[in-house]
Amino acid sequence: MSPELQRFREHLAEMASEYPHTCALQGDDLRLDYAELDAELRLRQQMLKEACARVVALALDNGPDALIWDLAILFEGLACVTLPAFFSAAQREHCLDQSQADLVIADPDDGFKWEAAGYQRDAGFWVRRNPSTPSMPARTAKLTFTSGTTGAPKGVCLSADSVLTVAKQLYQASREQSPVAYLSLLPLAILLENIGCYAALYAGATLSLPSQRTLGMQGASGVDLSRLLGCLARLDPDSMILVPQLLLMLVTACEMAVFDPRRLRFVAVGGAKVSETLLTRAEAVGIPVYEGYGMSECASVVALNRPQAHRPGSVGKPLEHVQIRLAEDGEVLVCGAPMLGYLGDTHAVPQWWPTGDIGEFDTQGYLYLKGRKKHQFVTSFGRNVNPEWVEAELTQRGCIGQAFVHGEALAHNHALLWPLRPDTTDQQLADTVAQTNQALPDYARVHSWTRLPQPFTAANGMATANGRPRREAILNQFKQHFTEQQHAEDFS
Repeated sequence: MSPELQRFREHLAEMASEYPHTCALQGDDLRLDYAELDAELRLRQQMLKEACARVVALALDNGPDALIWDLAILFEGLACVTLPAFFSAAQREHCLDQSQADLVIADPDDGFKWEAAGYQRDAGFWVRRNPSTPSMPARTAKLTFTSGTTGAPKGVCLSADSVLTVAKQLYQASREQSPVAYLSLLPLAILLENIGCYAALYAGATLSLPSQRTLGMQGASGVDLSRLLGCLARLDPDSMILVPQLLLMLVTACEMAVFDPRRLRFVAVGGAKVSETLLTRAEAVGIPVYEGYGMSECASVVALNRPQAHRPGSVGKPLEHVQIRLAEDGEVLVCGAPMLGYLGDTHAVPQWWPTGDIGEFDTQGYLYLKGRKKHQFVTSFGRNVNPEWVEAELTQRGCIGQAFVHGEALAHNHALLWPLRPDTTDQQLADTVAQTNQALPDYARVHSWTRLPQPFTAANGMATANGRPRREAILNQFKQHFTEQQHAEDFS
């Protein structure tokens, strides 16, 4: 067991000894104090030892059971593969095949055909009939599959020390606010949430893990707001991790006086760019939100705003264990938190990881992101535009659910828009575009737009499994709209 892993295990044992009756985990129908958690971990570690597993896949909904198994796998020194519920059956099969997971722990009614994937039921587990040895770096503790831009996710291999170092950094970042009640909103299969739960355990907090169904979460991007607000009222958390769309929903709920944020002490937001407008609204209603930045290849988080070092609009300063510098073209490079490698890839991991993001530092050392390097387009006036920046401004005003902006070689940028609600009128979309344009420089503004006939989804090939737009596929599908814009400009 590595030193950091040993310290984490000892910390949980100490909590069980010193605060045995403090609630550690609570879910839909299970509640465990720290003494019970410690005992349950010992039992499940023994079960894994007897199963002689090497790579264990988890296909469980959020809940205490999922996190206990996750921790038992971690402490037993095995590699853990977490399968998101929002992955397609083909993507799950790809993950299982690539990892050669020899043991699967799954919900009884998850609907996946495990026998067809080469598994058989044995002592409560799904066991692979004829496993082969996966091409995986030594010391791999977490194998997280990124949805990326293709249907075949890439496996990122991480050590226990890398993951726990970030978890401890997140705990220390929020320590000043003394949070004691953490709510897990995102799927545990998302590395950021997984590490957030570890951070809560470092803090000795009570960790609430309701199922995604109970929370009102549907797939990768659907949310039943009334159910979510009911959960928040009942569980009364003071800390959580959000993605921008969830932050928008909470801000809107506060503005409508249907959610009281006064209990909140530390709310981290990440996973995509957050517009400054939304951050300003969050501050106005009293949500203590701190934006961060990272990627799976660097164990999820490399920079974060903190109560003692907060600059809205930035993604904060680098965490203590990493160094960040900018390449000549502005690309963000990270040193100190590398992955072990990609699954099945023998190439050495570079000392300075190229993130693919464009950024800049201010004089105080705060990092500001300008968008993805490969998504940047150049207008016919020679202006560089990162579309994610404009898209974030469009979608975080409560009217537009999805936006795709393009202007390569065009004098004017064109947007494809999908409303947040089906009863949204074209005039409301137009008003939102006009409001957004007021906050943008002229070269980044949206001059024309098209209302989409359907949203971008993984099913229609226009989005990744976690909801990010597949830019090439969208351009191919809707190229006539951008061609028409080009023709209009040629004859104007």
